[in-house]
Order: sequence, then structure tokens, then C-alpha cells
Amino acid sequence: MTTELLNQIARQTIETTLLISGPVLMVGLGVGIIIALFQAITSIQEMTLVFVPKILAVFLSIFILLPWMVRVLVEFTNEMFLQIPNVGR
Repeated sequence: MTTELLNQIARQTIETTLLISGPVLMVGLGVGIIIALFQAITSIQEMTLVFVPKILAVFLSIFILLPWMVRVLVEFTNEMFLQIPNVGR
């Protein structure tokens, strides 16, 4: 296994991880900011007001994006299986 191949595999792994987790994390961040603004405006400091909508939004985004996530992961896995013959060199 060459250093270039190892660097390429590591880069592809990190890119795929960021690509898969990015949209879900952005949804959680967006909902969190909106709720924080709502809490600041209304002076309501209820902790469940933060977690319940954020959890629901993240689950909903995962549910909606799941087919795309699976497709990206399957493509990545196929690419990794195609790299197996190059590992022994």
C-alpha cells in the first residue's frame, strides 16, 4: 500500500463523512438558532423547548435524506471495493 493510495482513501472517507453528516448538522444548527432567537425575544428559558424541536427536525431530515445518504454510501463502498486490488501492490 503506497502513501498516495492511503492518503486518497483517507481523503475520500473524510469527504464522504462530511457530505453525509453536513445537511443533518446544518438542519440542527438552523433549528437551534431559530429557537435561541425565539427564547431571547420572549425570555422563555425552558430546556425542553430547545431539545424537542431540534430532535424532531434532525429525525425528519434523516428520514427525508436517507435515500440519498444510502446512495452516497453505496457508491463510496463500491469505490473502496474497487481499490482492494491496489492495496497489495
